[in-house]
Formats: sequence, C-alpha cells, structure tokens
Amino acid sequence: MNSTKHFTAFPMGKTKMLCAAGAALLAALAAFSLFTGKYPLTFEGMLRGDAMQLRVFWTLRAGRTAVGVLGGFALGVAGYVYQTVFRNPLASPDVIGVSSGASAGAAAGILFLSGAAAVTFSAFAGALAAVCLALALSALDRTGRDSTIVLAGIAVHSLAQTVLMCLKLTADPERELASIEYWIMGSLNGISGYSIGGNLLLCLFCLAALFLLRRQILLLSAEEGEARMLGVPVGRMRLLVLLAATLAVACVVSLSGLISFVGLLAPHGARLLLKRDSAGTMLLGGLLGGILLTGADILARSAAATELPVSIFTSLLGAPFLIYLIIRGRQRA
Repeated sequence: MNSTKHFTAFPMGKTKMLCAAGAALLAALAAFSLFTGKYPLTFEGMLRGDAMQLRVFWTLRAGRTAVGVLGGFALGVAGYVYQTVFRNPLASPDVIGVSSGASAGAAAGILFLSGAAAVTFSAFAGALAAVCLALALSALDRTGRDSTIVLAGIAVHSLAQTVLMCLKLTADPERELASIEYWIMGSLNGISGYSIGGNLLLCLFCLAALFLLRRQILLLSAEEGEARMLGVPVGRMRLLVLLAATLAVACVVSLSGLISFVGLLAPHGARLLLKRDSAGTMLLGGLLGGILLTGADILARSAAATELPVSIFTSLLGAPFLIYLIIRGRQRA
C-alpha cells in the first residue's frame, strides 16, 4: 500500500454521500432480515401482540439481525485496520490467520470449558495468539517486505487448522464434533437474542476505540520513521489497535463461526468507491461489511429449502475478488 495518504479526519463530500447510501442500504437489509425465515412474521400480527410472533422476533430474528449488521461492520473495520497497519492489501482476519485462530480457540472452549462467556474468551485467546505469532514470524524477516506478514499469516492459518483437526479427533462425535463443525461452516442460525449482549457490547467498545484512534491508524500506514516524527508511539499504538481489532473479530467469530472474506472484501470495496484512504474509508468499509454479511445471511435462509452456511455466499464473492487482486498486483509489478 502507498504510504502517502489523505489524512482526512472526517468524511467529506462524496464520502458522506456514499456512507449515507451504505447506511440506508444496510438499514433496509436489516429490516428485510427481520421478516425473512421459515416462520412467517407480519406487522399486523406483531402489532396485535401475537405471542408466538413476538417471541420469534425478539428471541431469534432481532438477535440474528443484530449480529449480521454489527458483526459484518466489525469484520469490515477490522479488515481495514489490518490492511492499513500492515501496509498490505491482502491482510485481513482471514488471510493472516486471526479468524482460524479464533475458531481453534472456540473449538477448545467447546471441548474443555462450558458457557458462552468461556467460548468467547477462548476465541479471543486463539485470535490473539494467532496475531502475535504472525507478528513474531514476520519480524524475523529483516527485509521489510509487505508480503512477509501474509506469508506468516498463511503459516499461522495452517498451524491453527492443524490444532483444529487435533481437537476434532478428540471430540465426542455425537455432540462436541457436531458443534465444532457448525462453527467451521459459519452461520447465524441459532443465535439467540438473550445470549449475545456481552459480545455485542464488547464489540461496540472495540469499534468505538478504533474510530477514536482513526487518525493514528492512518498514520501507522506511513513508514515507521515518518509516523514517529508525527508523534505516534508506533509500537504501543500498533499493539493497541491490533488488540482492539482482534477482540472485535473474536467477538463475532465466537457467535457466528468462521465467516470468510468479509474482512478482505469490504475495505477494498470502500477504497474502490472512494478512490482514497481516509477516516471515511474505514466507516464505509464497516458499512459494506454489514451489507455483505446481512445480505449473505438472507440468502442463506432463502436460497434453498434448508438453511445454507453463510460462508458459501461470502466465498462466492471473495474468492474471485482475491484472484482479481493477485492479477492486478502482478500487472502493476
């Protein structure tokens, strides 16, 4: 990524228009998501106080939609942070191994701990271990190549997958293994509105911290010497923003399982639309992430007679886009 950035503090002009359009589309998808599913909901039924419709709405649909909107937003923002801090357009929660590390941690939580809070903690621990290991491996390369972190992430991803396979071998085939496989596929099915409050509050806290540090995140995309001259404590700030982004990803993964490519697609979509890198790009990337995940969840519920994993639809978009980025990078080289 080019170290010369437009350090815009707030979205302006075209950025405001695109962010407003993205917010409107996300709100429309969220409203549509609330009324999409096997059990039919109607405005009339809920207004007259139909007990079953209200129960389905508050217990299942509201929580699922909230995770789709906020979870996708968090994945988009986290992807932007990884790409900016690592100065690499291919860095994302998927590519550098954070998502797979969180999934391995969640699987360990399913096997050895109990309760949603324990699984969330295990997912965060796995994600944190993945990003620390990727940073440590990339630090061994003194050449400073931007591709190093991606190669390190691929190694960490492979290691996390190996740990996951070992955990699956020790799991109870009838109960624990099924839960782990459900995590790996990635789905918003079964999310209850009564069990997501802690995750979403923690995710909101991390997102608020990242937006408060938006200027410092942009400055971290410059060369380290330039960032220090501009008053940024590079080491501590990089660790802080990566921890916040990693915890946000862990909060989402602990609820939804492994969701592919949202963290890669959304920031790139924002940059392609805005033609620049500013604080507004992070906001638009989050909105596009929410649109992608909520839209994919709607398709997962309605495209077939049985519900499909969300990652099928995000991967259908993400895999060709990743190939496009690789081809474009080779043409520019």
